[in-house]
Amino acid sequence: MPGSKLSLPLNEQIVLVTGGARGLGAHITRAFQREGARVIVNYFRSAEAAAALAAQAPDRTLAVAADVRDARAVQAMVDRAQQHFGAPVSTVVNNALPEFQFNGDQRPHADALSWENLSQQMEGTLRGALNTVQATLPGMRGAGFGRVINVGTNLFQNPVVPYHDYTAAKAALLSFTRTLSHDLGPDGITVNMVSGGLLRTTDASAATPEAVFELIAGSTPLRRVTTPAEFADALLFFASPWSRSVTGQNLVVDGGLVHN
Repeated sequence: MPGSKLSLPLNEQIVLVTGGARGLGAHITRAFQREGARVIVNYFRSAEAAAALAAQAPDRTLAVAADVRDARAVQAMVDRAQQHFGAPVSTVVNNALPEFQFNGDQRPHADALSWENLSQQMEGTLRGALNTVQATLPGMRGAGFGRVINVGTNLFQNPVVPYHDYTAAKAALLSFTRTLSHDLGPDGITVNMVSGGLLRTTDASAATPEAVFELIAGSTPLRRVTTPAEFADALLFFASPWSRSVTGQNLVVDGGLVHN
């Protein structure tokens, strides 16, 4: 598309990180802060954690509460960010995770799985991504540049623990990633996914038994479990100029456990 930009340095980007105040999201926020980007730390209930992250780079970070399942709240957050920074959001990281714990003993098994379990994950994961993309799309199109990076999982390639609800929602998000990449590519907007395995340690994986961490570590070529900071660093690639010709892709970051 005429006028579209192939790339934008990280330190010139305005990055929205959903669920960016704690767990993996906090590592993603810090990774972009480190590279000089302006960051919107979206949070739902973690106001104190969001404020602490914003204080680490107060001139370049804005903490905003919004439920990503609520389209009007997301639009209000994006409008506030544009007013605050004087430019539209250029990059969206869809990281927000509906309430979930990686504990195989407590997961809903096939005979007890309800549609409510599936819907709860779909609402936060897929509807959340739809809302952030639609709210930021006019600004990205106007700028001729945009990056959408969705956080996925390697469980739909290797369901070592069958978390039906979580995995189904992330698989839907991968499909959405690929269809969006076709729709938005002519506007200079790339859409990619970064998929992790079990990370050591996030809020969601804190309930994982030690034996599972040991099993995963022993099965990977690197013989260790990926950290949230390592995952966040890999995610930066899709926002950086080096990925300007990459879209619709799913990068698995799990120490080599799963081959995409």
